[in-house]
Amino acid sequence: MTSIRTRLLPLPFEPDDRTQDSGHPFIVLEGISGIGKSTLAAVLADRMDGTTLHTLAPPHSGWSGEAHRMQPLPFLAFYLSGLLHVSDRIRQALDTGPVIADRYAASVTACHAAIHGIAPDDVDALLAPFHPYLVAPDHTFYLTCSDATLQERMEVKDDTKQDDTDLFGVPGRLKALRECFELVAATDPTATVLDTDGKTPDDLADTIAAYLEHPRA
Repeated sequence: MTSIRTRLLPLPFEPDDRTQDSGHPFIVLEGISGIGKSTLAAVLADRMDGTTLHTLAPPHSGWSGEAHRMQPLPFLAFYLSGLLHVSDRIRQALDTGPVIADRYAASVTACHAAIHGIAPDDVDALLAPFHPYLVAPDHTFYLTCSDATLQERMEVKDDTKQDDTDLFGVPGRLKALRECFELVAATDPTATVLDTDGKTPDDLADTIAAYLEHPRA
């Protein structure tokens, strides 16, 4: 069994000396706001008897409104802090069962690139020193849909946040997010892209279950 120590950080800043050999899968759902990640995560967790986590887990989830008023670098640092924190929680949860994450590192990279109008590679370069700390996903499913489907889903979303309203309220934001997620997915060795148009959460859970059982070569 292999230690997860990064050997890049002073010992007090290293993650818990756990392993990733628990046998339980770590699955990430990625995609733009409102596409259905949270609903699908709940369905998968129920089927797999697993744990669901969001990239901004408590206490970070309660501070996101204030974070949106920060300058770009502290704004990114806030999300990096949340990412490191949730990685520790994922590490702990994997001891007892599967973990399904609603967003993870790909969202931090793609969303900040789109919001600030820079290349995802430039954001990732800032995050790179911390990559060894993060638990690596076994599979990352990038959810996509048409603009019309997204608008329909946003109309019935009951927890609308600023990121949601900005999708259609900020000119070019949706297009930029789509492009950034495509770029991130193209370089992600764990990526599988799933078109969600015309599919229910149960349909998508069936597709993911089939993929996990028989991954493509």
